[in-house]
Amino acid sequence: MSLRNLVVLTGAGISAESGISTFRDQQGLWEKHSIEEVATPEAFARDPEKVLNFYNQRRAQLRQRKIKPNPAHKALASFEKKWLAKGGQFLLISQNVDNLHVRAGSQRLVNMHGQLMSALCPRSGRALPWQGDLTQEHLCECCDPPQLLRPDIVWFGEVPYHLEACYQALEAADLFISIGTSGQVYPAAGFMQLAQQVGAQTVEINLEKTSDTFEQGYYGPASQEVPRFFKQLLA
Repeated sequence: MSLRNLVVLTGAGISAESGISTFRDQQGLWEKHSIEEVATPEAFARDPEKVLNFYNQRRAQLRQRKIKPNPAHKALASFEKKWLAKGGQFLLISQNVDNLHVRAGSQRLVNMHGQLMSALCPRSGRALPWQGDLTQEHLCECCDPPQLLRPDIVWFGEVPYHLEACYQALEAADLFISIGTSGQVYPAAGFMQLAQQVGAQTVEINLEKTSDTFEQGYYGPASQEVPRFFKQLLA
């Protein structure tokens, strides 16, 4: 097998067809809120109720029956299982905070920006599974005095999760595949350059081209392009 170590990065574009609003979409949830209002530690300190309500709405969306993994999520999970069985290495790095990769069956998964279905103690860093709404009545049980739980989301100005694992995988990568990401949010926006520096092949799968530096590009809906690409790769 000429290719052995694969690293895949996914962004909001892979979940858009499942009905999840994308970060920069003009029709998306973020249009009605500035970053400073709902996506910084300072915003949470200033107006926790507004921030909690914003993420409660996003969490509620994930609980809707119509929101489910699409063929792109399922193709990645299926490919991972088969690729590992062939002796390959695989890491899926997601910028998304939804749970669709997990529900599709992905195992080698890093959620670098956190998870909606999780609450976080801001002092201890302890994360708790969380399905329902978070309110100002929900306090941690690990600190004295108890701390107000916050969404387990990496906000602007904070360090993404599992960066060391991401960089280690990129340093060993033979192939880096970027799916449905704008390439504008760092540090993930720099992953392609890091992969190229170690000699990895680079591929973009997206609705439209975001960069001329990818060696290959496949453009169209993720639910069509992702299954097609990974089926060919496995063959």
